[in-house]
Amino acid sequence: MNKLRNLAFAAVGITFLAGCTTNPYTGEREAGKAGIYGGVGAVTGAVIGAATSSKKDRAKGALIGAAVGGAAGGGYGYYVDTQEAKLRQTLQGTGVQVQRNGDDLKLVMPGNITFASNSADISSGFYPTLNSLVTVFKEFDKNGIDIVGHTDSTGSLELNQNLSNRRAQSVASYLSANGVSPARISAYGAGPNQPIASNASEAGRAQNRRVEINLRRLQ
Repeated sequence: MNKLRNLAFAAVGITFLAGCTTNPYTGEREAGKAGIYGGVGAVTGAVIGAATSSKKDRAKGALIGAAVGGAAGGGYGYYVDTQEAKLRQTLQGTGVQVQRNGDDLKLVMPGNITFASNSADISSGFYPTLNSLVTVFKEFDKNGIDIVGHTDSTGSLELNQNLSNRRAQSVASYLSANGVSPARISAYGAGPNQPIASNASEAGRAQNRRVEINLRRLQ
């Protein structure tokens, strides 16, 4: 029994370390949800694996059970950990921000790299980034993709609402035309109603002109 308990603890340690990531800003190791939930799954898997194996194969059974249980226990948290890492790697240097809140991911695409002023035509230089997103979205297909267009407050509310709608639809159309399932995609414009900076300065208005892609778990 002691040997079995030690194997279970060892399995937890392995799975927890596998679920840890390095914070790119602090350099510190952090446990993602994969590590937390995977550790719990590893304990369960190790015990079951050992209990269902013959005496001489008990150690092997515990480790196999831990691996399977850890992956299952990680669940959607593990999926998001992996997807986040892929997006950060793919989008490095593009100007697109990757933000995470729990199991939700948000991509913030500044207006200066996505569309020309007062236009809903995608800038030619942004196509390579969109193509990279298409590849990632096809690989990770368990997300809903909510595309939201935003503007600053310059001009009429009607003009900005219309422009933000058309920009969101342009991105949605490009993704679906290149093989991302339309059933996963929604698109709408928020106009100037959700600013992230003050519209009193040019710098603030530039931040508010953006397209966001919110990745959420499909129901």
